[in-house]
Parts: sequence; C-alpha cells; structure tokens
Amino acid sequence: MLGYAPQMTGLTERQHSILLLAKTSGIVQVEALAEHFGVTPQTVRSDLNELCEQRLLNRTRGGAVVVSSVETLRYEARRLIAADQKRAIGEAAAKLIPNNSSLFINIGTTTEEVARSLVGHRDLLVITNNLNIATRLHPDPHIEVILAGGPVRRSDGAVTGIAAIDLIRQFKVDNAIIGCSALDEDGALLDFDYQEVRVSQTIIENARRVILVTDRHKLEKVAPIRIADIRQVQVFVTDRLENTNLAKICAQAGVQVIETDLAAPAEAPAEAVLKR
Repeated sequence: MLGYAPQMTGLTERQHSILLLAKTSGIVQVEALAEHFGVTPQTVRSDLNELCEQRLLNRTRGGAVVVSSVETLRYEARRLIAADQKRAIGEAAAKLIPNNSSLFINIGTTTEEVARSLVGHRDLLVITNNLNIATRLHPDPHIEVILAGGPVRRSDGAVTGIAAIDLIRQFKVDNAIIGCSALDEDGALLDFDYQEVRVSQTIIENARRVILVTDRHKLEKVAPIRIADIRQVQVFVTDRLENTNLAKICAQAGVQVIETDLAAPAEAPAEAVLKR
C-alpha cells in the first residue's frame, strides 16, 4: 500500500464525478448513475470499466465500489453513508440489550449507533476496542466502560493488537455487538485489517450471544479477510435483507433476523442516487 498512487489519467468529467460519488458513498450503481447523468447504462458500464482498469474502483453486481484495499473511506465520511439506516439499526439492537448485563462492542460506525442508543440503560458493563464508543458512554453513571489497551488507530479510534485481545479474553459477556466491512451472500463476515479481525474473532468467542449490525449495502462491498460466518451469529439486525441466499442461510441456521426497513429520506437526492 505504501507508495501507491492512482494515475487517474485521461478521465472524463463524468468519470471524475462518478469517482467522487463512489468515494463519498462507498458504492455506485449503474442504473442510478445512468439516470443521474442522463446517459445509457452501457455508457455508465464503460465509464466504470475504465475506472476499474485504472484501479480506482472495483466492479460489483450492478455497480462498483472504491478500491478498498488501497483507499478506505475516511471514518467521518463513512458515518454519513446510510446514516438513517444505521441509526435505526442501532436503536433496534440497543433494545435487545437488557439492563444489568455485560457486552462487547467492536469498531464501526453502526456499532457506534448502538452505543448511542444504549445511553439511558442501567447497570451495563461495556468492554470495547472502540475509543469513540468509550468516549460516548463513559459519562453515563449507569454504564461501566472498559477500554481495551493497545495502539490506537488514528484514522478511526480502533484499538487493536495482542494487548486488546488479552483483555477481551478475560471476560465472558452476555452479548457482543459486532459490525463488519462487507458481508458475502454465502454468509462470510469480512473486513480489511487482520489485527482488527483478530479482535472481533476474540469478541465472538467470548460472548454468549452475538448480534451482527450492518446495513444491506455491505452485501455490495468486498473485503479480503474473514471474521466469521453468519452461522456463528444469533441475531442479525439490518435495515433490509434482500438477498434470498443469505436469508435462506439465516433461516436454516436459526439466526434471528430483525429488519428495520427504513427507506432513504426523500430530501437527500444525491445520496438516494447512490443507494437505489
């Protein structure tokens, strides 16, 4: 990754716009882009192919994503992607956590929304490797927060490494709230950072119930490192589960699926274009 610099040579104005939309949203889709720019889907596919040839995007079913192995979205930008959906997912997941219980929460913008909705719970013990979650929850007098030790990743406040893993292994908690960067239709939970994955795996191993929180757009993304399988999850909270194969896997494995089914707000046309 060091020393890599995309060339971006010979791009048209429309291709530059597509790349900007992809970097803002994380994903773009052919039909929505065709409508947005007033061109044919074939023209958009040609643009996406050119951007992929220059290693600026990766193709997905019906669209493309930013080249995540080279350039991940800035954390603050990721907070804005599907923000209303994440908020609804966070509220639904928080309702599953009873007072007087213990839980792990890992790094992620959706898991942070769960933490936001936990404020007001009573007698919780929260162990996290997410500096943002610790900062949000520690002022609540009814929530005890334990922050895993180790190096803090500057980009998003994640704490990873062997010290974090060793601390997590000391606990056996009631619930784990986990997120992922991508979700494959075969049920694989995926991420980009091996150290972060090891922490998430340890969290899963030491929780009595695992709750996965992620929006449906994670099915349109790709990541190289396997965290776990959805069959290791007891509850899957998402805005909408549209993939029939993944829904079948959840049903066969007895995974409880909770869908918040929150549509993208009409007052955000630019964002809606990227999510259709």
